[in-house]
Amino acid sequence: MDATALLLSRIQFGFTISFHIIFPAFTIGLAAWLTVLEAMHMRTGRPVYQALFEFWLKIFGVAFGMGVVSGVVMGFQFGTNWSVLSKMSGPIQGPLLSYETFTAFMLEASFFGVLVFGRKRLPPRFYLFSTAMVSLGTTLSAFWIMTNNSWMQVPVGYVLQNGYFVPDDWTKIIFNSVVWSRFPHMLLAAYLTGAFCVAATGAWYVLRGDHYAESRVMLRMGLFLAALLIPVQLVFGHLVGDYVHDYQPAKFAAIEGRWHDEQPASEVLIGLPDPATESNKYEIKVPILGSIIASSSLTSKEVGLTDFVLQDRPPVLIPFVTFRIMVGCGLIMLVFAWFGSYLSIKRRLRRNRAMLWAIFLSFPLPFIAILTGWYVAEVGRQPWVVYGLLRTADAVTPFLTAPAAMTSLVLFGAVYLFIFSFGTFYIYRLLRAGPTRLVVEPPHGASPNRPMSLADPELIQSTYPSAGE
Repeated sequence: MDATALLLSRIQFGFTISFHIIFPAFTIGLAAWLTVLEAMHMRTGRPVYQALFEFWLKIFGVAFGMGVVSGVVMGFQFGTNWSVLSKMSGPIQGPLLSYETFTAFMLEASFFGVLVFGRKRLPPRFYLFSTAMVSLGTTLSAFWIMTNNSWMQVPVGYVLQNGYFVPDDWTKIIFNSVVWSRFPHMLLAAYLTGAFCVAATGAWYVLRGDHYAESRVMLRMGLFLAALLIPVQLVFGHLVGDYVHDYQPAKFAAIEGRWHDEQPASEVLIGLPDPATESNKYEIKVPILGSIIASSSLTSKEVGLTDFVLQDRPPVLIPFVTFRIMVGCGLIMLVFAWFGSYLSIKRRLRRNRAMLWAIFLSFPLPFIAILTGWYVAEVGRQPWVVYGLLRTADAVTPFLTAPAAMTSLVLFGAVYLFIFSFGTFYIYRLLRAGPTRLVVEPPHGASPNRPMSLADPELIQSTYPSAGE
């Protein structure tokens, strides 16, 4: 095993998956948003919902395409860089990834074509059904991927036969309790990503003075959804922490920055882990809080990293720092969602430019939270690729050389930079142009008994042919 090839393979996999995870997270939330828009249009008949649907459908299509392209690369890497992992875990991971293709991707790809070409060819109810099927497909994709990754985190339902991990009980693999905390956590993160991107876009249009009706819908729906989901996300985040505490104590100790056993344990809020001295520099910690968070106890004993031999410890700095970034992003989003929703209910949000700027600039936060959360999960489980069973160093392709790994890393980097730069720029152009068909929406307070109430100078009106206006 070439140590340099191993390092380059890990960098390559981390690089490609960091690109890939952004787009499924975005499209999962966006597909659900599209379903809500279509349902609202059918129920109310308001053309603003159809205008927003057609606008976000274009963005969904671009992001969906980039997610597919980046996802294909992941499968190739299992064979080229991680052949030992593929060989040993193939009887389990192969079917799980196939299930994603035959269920999730089939739904997404088939019904997405219906959305693009079927608006004028299908009954409205079937068109809504197609939208829901695209959303279901994206959800199933997340489920199978999280099931596969959760098996690598906490392997269950298998037997070891002739050097292969062979499934012994598929119900244990699929209905593993770890899956049912991690999958909702990821799904909620995707919904929050969509909610904040939609709200940020609405705030951007308000700041520009464009698309009055559309921006109002995007702001209210995006902020209200985020305000409801973030507390639920915090609960599932705690449940994910419980599984890490119970099944991956070394990872939990690294996240907490806890080097030595403590009873009761303190919670390190900030600090700088120093592996050389097995301590934290500049730390600020709260007594007893660590035991409360870890075990819901005031007196529990919590293990430290020194309980584990050096070769079984994960790198401390990355999970320690990224976990705090993830939590920090979540708390900032919570403040923005709740305060923004409050201002929206009081009908003061559109006049509060500072808050609008804050919401607009918040759109990277859910992406940062997802990426840092993924780094916590993946770096924190090192040195294992299948936790407790197969080390990362033993999973790499034995004959892979450093020059070959470097060549593929450079090529992937160049291709990703080229494709995704243009894709991201095109999404930006779509967002900047906004909905192509604006609608006449009466301003707040307009009344049919007071015709002059329609003369709101802030209202931007134009013709919407399909609405007969």
